[in-house]
Amino acid sequence: MAETAELGARYLDAAIALLEGLRDRELPAVDDAADGIARALAAGGRLFVFGGGHSALNAQDVVYRAGGLILANPLIAPGNDLSVRPITTSSAVEKLPELAAPVLDGAGVRAGDALVVLSLSGRNGLPVELARLGRDRGALVVGVTSVAASTAEPSRHPSGTRLLDNCDVVLDAGVPVGDAALAVDGVPQKIGPTSGVVCSALMQALMVSVIGRMVALGVEPPVFMSANIAGGAEWNDRMLAENADRVFYLR
Repeated sequence: MAETAELGARYLDAAIALLEGLRDRELPAVDDAADGIARALAAGGRLFVFGGGHSALNAQDVVYRAGGLILANPLIAPGNDLSVRPITTSSAVEKLPELAAPVLDGAGVRAGDALVVLSLSGRNGLPVELARLGRDRGALVVGVTSVAASTAEPSRHPSGTRLLDNCDVVLDAGVPVGDAALAVDGVPQKIGPTSGVVCSALMQALMVSVIGRMVALGVEPPVFMSANIAGGAEWNDRMLAENADRVFYLR
């Protein structure tokens, strides 16, 4: 039991170290990304978020959340989520660049919008192509990736480029190559994936920074209230109605 508790503590220490690294290293880039997104929203643009593979969970974490920005819309690629069966299909779908154009067309992504694309490896065809086409269409593209992981392996996109090559702003999660953090005797590979906690924290840091930037621009940001407190549901209904032209996840 003591060894098990020690592993838990080691994992938390590793995650905390990565989060401290984000705080010390990435806040200027977060501020740049937040400023661009806030300006796009203030000018009437829309905000979309996409994550490939497990990164889809980090993208979804900023959608429809208490305390979160109402305007964060998920981009959905069929099969690119962990509910698909067999679940290995999600890994195949993430490699398909040809899905990017239909996904962007279906959402109507256009000039003046903002698009956040998450891919820890930054090498798979679908997220790379989404970023490339999004920027071609005139959207502001923010990439969330691990520079170390991305540069450790060749790109799977036909262009040979990675996510970080096709973005206006890159946020480096700093997650190690292979994601897992702990070497343990008796296990032939490292354990303890860190990208979930780190990338979700990075996305929330970005969203609260966007909210702050909108306030600085004189724009009242529409933010969800918890529906589990008095008045929360009524507040959310009003905010959703007032912003219906830029909220697509209820349709």
